[in-house]
Amino acid sequence: MTETLYARPPVAIEAHPFRGRTLAVINDLNREERLYLYRRTRELKQAHLRGDRRTLDSFRIDDPDFGIYEVFLEDSTRTRESFKNAAHFHRLKFSELNTASSSFNKSESYADTFANLIGYDNRMFVIRSKLEGVCRYLAEKTQQYGRRHNLAGGISFINAGDGRHEHPTQELLDEFTFLEDLDWDDREIHLALVGDLYHGRTVHSKVHGLGLFHKVTVDLVSPPELSMPRSYVEEMQLQGFTVREFGSIEQYLRHGQRPEDSTEIARLWYFTRPQLERMGERVLRRAAELRAAITFDPADIERLARDTIFYHPLPRHREHPTIPVSLDDTPLNGWERQSANGWYIRMVLLAMLAGRIGDDYRGPLGPQQVEDEDFVRDVTNEAGLRGSADQTSPQEQRYSEGIRPIRDGLVIDHIFTAAPPEKIRSHLATLISVMGLHGRGGEWVSTGSNGHCKGLLFRPGHPGLDEYAVRKLAAVVPGATVNVIRDGAVYRKFRLGHPQHIEKLPELICRNDACITHPDNGEQTLPRFIRSRDGHYVCAYCSRKHEFTEVWR
Repeated sequence: MTETLYARPPVAIEAHPFRGRTLAVINDLNREERLYLYRRTRELKQAHLRGDRRTLDSFRIDDPDFGIYEVFLEDSTRTRESFKNAAHFHRLKFSELNTASSSFNKSESYADTFANLIGYDNRMFVIRSKLEGVCRYLAEKTQQYGRRHNLAGGISFINAGDGRHEHPTQELLDEFTFLEDLDWDDREIHLALVGDLYHGRTVHSKVHGLGLFHKVTVDLVSPPELSMPRSYVEEMQLQGFTVREFGSIEQYLRHGQRPEDSTEIARLWYFTRPQLERMGERVLRRAAELRAAITFDPADIERLARDTIFYHPLPRHREHPTIPVSLDDTPLNGWERQSANGWYIRMVLLAMLAGRIGDDYRGPLGPQQVEDEDFVRDVTNEAGLRGSADQTSPQEQRYSEGIRPIRDGLVIDHIFTAAPPEKIRSHLATLISVMGLHGRGGEWVSTGSNGHCKGLLFRPGHPGLDEYAVRKLAAVVPGATVNVIRDGAVYRKFRLGHPQHIEKLPELICRNDACITHPDNGEQTLPRFIRSRDGHYVCAYCSRKHEFTEVWR
């Protein structure tokens, strides 16, 4: 087997801890790296407020040859303009791609477009896209481009929002603002997320971003039609967050007033705009009802804690704002300072990724890497079976297809054990297709001694599998047992575990049609999956969770 089948691409981190790094998801910066960014942002913000030019100059890239490109394939105001103004602060070469008249409209690939822009000596790209996983994909493609053209230094891609996936720089400015209002205490946070939690990428980034705090309580306030996707709720719970769910603001406020409830409502509220236009005609007919469930009524101010603060990533809908404009001139208003903090955060982030600051950072680098365990066990000797063609054992295990014993061939047992029979049959068809196990033999569902169903596949006369194929098989049918039959007995026996990573296989597919790797999006690239703590496989580009049976075409 080649060593690259399940290996993750190496993280290219130069001597400088941040230069050339990509921020595709919030976890691309680990907790200690984010705390460093917030400490330096606090320093820059204070210098700006007191007019300390010497300190401000210590952050500036100040290089007219250093190129930053903004590429916004979706509308934006705050993110686009704050990055533009952050780039102007740094006194560098700043460009914007006019996507309306670009070759994207001639079906040019993302890879080709950005290869050209890199060739014009640009080193950093800020991208907003409807497609999810674009920045991760481009970071990998441009590593290959850099090797082909002997480019020194890395190319940074910054995700400014990709579909329903993540918005990591918004999460950075949100966390910074939370810390400001918690007096820089990262021990605990209690946060209410209110609004459209289904489409809101800013709240999706919080699933991992809030791990900055040691103890986290999250109250999800939205009607079922706009609720947080279950995969994100489960991930928060896996991280140890306390998660509570409420169908409306009114229900949430009533809950906080019940004497039997030991946990009060949150002091920090984070609102999002309902994106009802994405929900179809059935939901649009109930738009007024859904908006009412997540819009704060100024008459309820007295039901809040005295020091409550509201946040909003903006924009607010001018006709139907979830935070009424009458609250602008009240102590609840944290959203204006939150928005202004985006400029400071993005100035510091650009300085870090350009290598202007960060030499003094001494913590761990990058996201934690999870290595593959040995997921294929050769148990031939453990089972007391034949180990070579001329060696016999009194404990020979025999298999037969129907009533006729198999003399030579392949038997795969314990396929998708304990699943419903119809799911086992469906996955047997996938196994045959992906592994090319067509031909004579049979496959069926049987019931084991424990009462659980399992799949079996017999291929008389099959020559067996090489190491590469056995490891690929583990990705298709983890938990199965592979038996190579010689002279009527088991010659080799393998037990298959769950690979930590699955990639570089043409049969793979991410089921999210908004993922950059999906065939409909034309980039002709393969997905890559990482096993999560709860046993799912997560797309490394768009973060969509899949069962192991779902990642195959």
